[in-house]
Amino acid sequence: MKRILLPVGLLVAALGGVAALQVAQRSPRTGYPAPDFALPDLKGATHRLADYRGKVVFVNLWATWCPPCRMEMPAMERLYQRMRGRDFTMLAISEDEGGAAAVAPFVAELGLSFPVLLDPDARLSPRFGATGYPETFILDRNGNVVNHIIGPAAWDSEEMMRYFQALLEAPAPLPLDRAAN
Repeated sequence: MKRILLPVGLLVAALGGVAALQVAQRSPRTGYPAPDFALPDLKGATHRLADYRGKVVFVNLWATWCPPCRMEMPAMERLYQRMRGRDFTMLAISEDEGGAAAVAPFVAELGLSFPVLLDPDARLSPRFGATGYPETFILDRNGNVVNHIIGPAAWDSEEMMRYFQALLEAPAPLPLDRAAN
C-alpha cells in the first residue's frame, strides 16, 4: 500500500501543476508590446501592424468554423461603423486553413466592412499567446496590449463604446525623434 502512495501522490501533483499552467495560460495577458506582423487581406494587400502606430487597434483572432466567432462578428461590425473616422482600426485575423476561399463568402454573407486579414498557418496566435478562438487584443496608441478578451463580447454595447472613447482620448505617443528630447 505504501509503495503505491508515492507514485499516486506524484501523479496528482503533476496533474495539479498542469492544470494550474493551463489556467494561467487562459487568463488574459496585458502590458506588453504587441508583436508586429504583416498579413494579406482578402484582396491581397499587405497590412503591417506597425503601420497603425498612433491608433487604437482592435486585433481579433478568429475562424469561420468557430460558433462564438460567428456570433460576435455583427457586434464587431457595429462597433467598427460607430468608430469609423476616428484613430481606431479593427483587424480581424482569420486563421482558417482554407484562406480567402473559406473566408470571403463568410465576410460577404455578413457584410463585414472592416479589414479581414488571413493567417491560414495560424502563426500569429502563439506570438500573442492566444489559446483559442475568438480572442481579442486591444492595443493603445503606443502598440501595447492594454486589454485581452477571451471569448465573444458585446462589442457594440455602451460600456464598450465608453471604453474605446477613453482609449482614444488618451494622449498619443510622441514621435521617436521628439521623445528623446
